[in-house]
Amino acid sequence: MKALLVVDMLNDFIYENGVLYTGKAGEEIVDFIREKIVSFREEKDSVIFICDNHEIDDKEFDMFPPHCLANTEGSKIIKELEVKKEDKIIKKRRYSAFFGTDLDLYLREKGIDELYVVGVCTNICILYTCADARNLGYKVNIYKDGVASFDLDAHNFALREAEKTLGCKILTCTKGVC
Repeated sequence: MKALLVVDMLNDFIYENGVLYTGKAGEEIVDFIREKIVSFREEKDSVIFICDNHEIDDKEFDMFPPHCLANTEGSKIIKELEVKKEDKIIKKRRYSAFFGTDLDLYLREKGIDELYVVGVCTNICILYTCADARNLGYKVNIYKDGVASFDLDAHNFALREAEKTLGCKILTCTKGVC
């Protein structure tokens, strides 16, 4: 079985007034992600929203400004991506969606062994989530048209690293076909 992981499509990353705004690159993937969500739901596959969610004194703020603080507007999923009751939401405090969460347990209980990944930031949360997924034995596919970062060079490096080192499949779509 397969699932779509929608990583950090949150107000603080996608909207211009967000604390860690990913720029136009982040905005440009929203429609693609919305289409993939609809497609996965139509096929009765799981849609899992992975959401950065920090406490005010989080150690991550030694490197990045405070963002996606728990129970704030910045930590909410963008309004363009409608969450439905059958979707799963996983809140995380570190780069990887697997670290300190029940994501692996949830996937195994559902019999999911193949992941399709979209979201931000390619070189941070996407890369480290995919690395942990591969280390746990999951087949991982990354939609190239569905990931973005505020740093194009790091984005490209992360895609190469995911493919060449981790063994992820990078999917490129043409006219809606991936």
